[in-house]
Amino acid sequence: MKKKPSQAVVWITGADSGIGQQLAIQFSIIGCNVILSARSVTKLKKTKKIINKLGGEAYIEPLNLSDIKKINLVYRKIEHKFGPVDVLVNNAGITSFKNFQETSTKDFKTILDINLVAPFVLIKNVLPKMIQNNDGWIINILSVTAIKIFKNSAAYTASKMGLKGLTNVLREEIRGHNIKVLSVFPGATATPIWGDKLERFRTRMMSPESVAEIIVSLYRLAPKDAMVEEIIMRPIGGDLE
Repeated sequence: MKKKPSQAVVWITGADSGIGQQLAIQFSIIGCNVILSARSVTKLKKTKKIINKLGGEAYIEPLNLSDIKKINLVYRKIEHKFGPVDVLVNNAGITSFKNFQETSTKDFKTILDINLVAPFVLIKNVLPKMIQNNDGWIINILSVTAIKIFKNSAAYTASKMGLKGLTNVLREEIRGHNIKVLSVFPGATATPIWGDKLERFRTRMMSPESVAEIIVSLYRLAPKDAMVEEIIMRPIGGDLE
């Protein structure tokens, strides 16, 4: 028997702040069993505390996404404790605001490892059970940089365009298994990834709450016989140039 959407096991990476934290809060509000992953246990505990105060429950599984073996171990731990993951949200991401010539090979590889390789590994873990159960959601948080070019973001853009391509191929390959594969392309959102630029541009950005609300509402209201494949969200005033 398939679970109701409100009974799902939802695994969210980058759940310690920003969009990931707000997704964790809003998925918990509708009753989902939310698994929180990120590197910082201290920050994850803050997310869990917020959820608990709102009457929800969440479980912490710290994770360094550059460690593939650790990803595999954490998934097995989650599956043993909670059962198969019903909803995977690949939200964690890093960036570097450098132009092409300033970007080192090391930085390039690090960004691709977190933003592209890790989602691939996470999906590889959860997908077999989703196919077996003929049900599931894979939600990949990308960026408008995957569909529009911005300067000083070569590595980040490459990672997000790569994840867009991976997501599109995956969606086509698993059609017929009742698995919804959603690409989300947020524009400028007020999250820590912006570093010292955040306060300068905050008033021109979307809030993480708004982005998460749209995603969770779509999940909650999605019909059984249709799939929204992509969502593009931008601030009312448009992209930051």
